[in-house]
This record gives sequence, C-alpha cells and structure tokens, in this order.
Amino acid sequence: MSEASSDREGFAALMLRMRARGISSKSLFEAIENTPRASFVPAEFRDAVWSNRTVPIECGEALEACDFQVAMIAALDLQPDNRVLEIGTGSGYTAAVMARLCEKILTLDRYKTLVQQARQRHEHLGLSNIVARQADGREGAPEGPFDRIIVWAAFEELPRKFVDQLTSGGIMVAPIGPGDGVQTMTHLTKVGSRFEKVELETVRLQPLAPGVAEAI
Repeated sequence: MSEASSDREGFAALMLRMRARGISSKSLFEAIENTPRASFVPAEFRDAVWSNRTVPIECGEALEACDFQVAMIAALDLQPDNRVLEIGTGSGYTAAVMARLCEKILTLDRYKTLVQQARQRHEHLGLSNIVARQADGREGAPEGPFDRIIVWAAFEELPRKFVDQLTSGGIMVAPIGPGDGVQTMTHLTKVGSRFEKVELETVRLQPLAPGVAEAI
C-alpha cells in the first residue's frame, strides 16, 4: 500500500472512531484532513500516524493519541472569531488544526526546541495566525483574556486563577489531578467569576512543570 493510501485509510478510520464517540463536526474533520499529521510525527513512528497511541517526540515529550487530541479540540467548540491559548505546544499539531478553526492561537511550551520546530512546521503550512512562544504557562499569558484555553499538562487542583484569563462564557479544557497518578480531563466554562465544571475522561499526563527549560 502506498503512503498516500495508508494515510487516507488512517484518516478514514479516525473519522469512524470519532463518529462513534458522537463527534461529527464537518469543519473539524476538514481541519484535520487539511493538516498533514505525518509532518508532526518523527520519521521512525510514521506507521503510527493515525493509530490511537502516544508517540515520543523531542525533549522527552509526547504527541498524544490522535483520538484524544481530536476529542479535546471538539470539546473546545471553537468558533471562527475565537482567540485561543494553548499550553503545551508539543509537536505543534494541535495548534495547526485549531488554527484552521479560529482567528488566532498563542501556543506556549517550556522547551525552546519544540517551539522552534513547531514554528517551522506552521510556516511551512502557511499558518500565519499562530504565535509559538517559549514560556512558563502556569500563569497563562498577558495577552488575555482568551475565548478558549486548552492545556496538555496536569494541574494538581482546579486552576481558579485562569478564570481571569477567559472571556465571559469562555471555555477551558485541562487535566486536573495528581501529577503522578490519574487525572480527569475537565471542561470548564466561565460563568461570572467562577467555573462550571464537566468531567470528560480520565487521562495520565505529565504535571505542569514550573519555569522554562534553559538548555533545550
């Protein structure tokens, strides 16, 4: 089977799995189809591009399973005029997908290497509405408030200080729970000065680390 045929089959299988989860957004599926996931996966793991597994990337980090990534992006309910903060750039894949669905994305990562690689990938795809920055994401970003926030590393407890980082009615999706155990991916909607909380699914992600990496 050619690489192109394998890619099409993998994408089709992902869509079937998403529909089985109740996710059927045409705009989301188009954004995924138009974002070459293989470009964000290390060459030695190309056979796992569309598999529902985590793939190692540089700096000891990981590209989360595509099913999980797509489900969490779907939970954000992105709108064309949304400004989005992403904490945990990783390979840059999720920012690239979301950039096709919203107005602007600021994506933060503590690793300079990952930020630089993500920038190169985004530029290659012509995605000019993404800003990738090396930063400590624990406090959000001064450009806020944002309409949507997504975090790919775990908070020990409900991140209440992020209420001020969201617009009224804004949505935050983040894992909450012990860094060395099981967390719950949680959908938070800003209502007044508080969050309305809906638990989505259990996960095991790394804790949100302090500071930025100096060497890599």
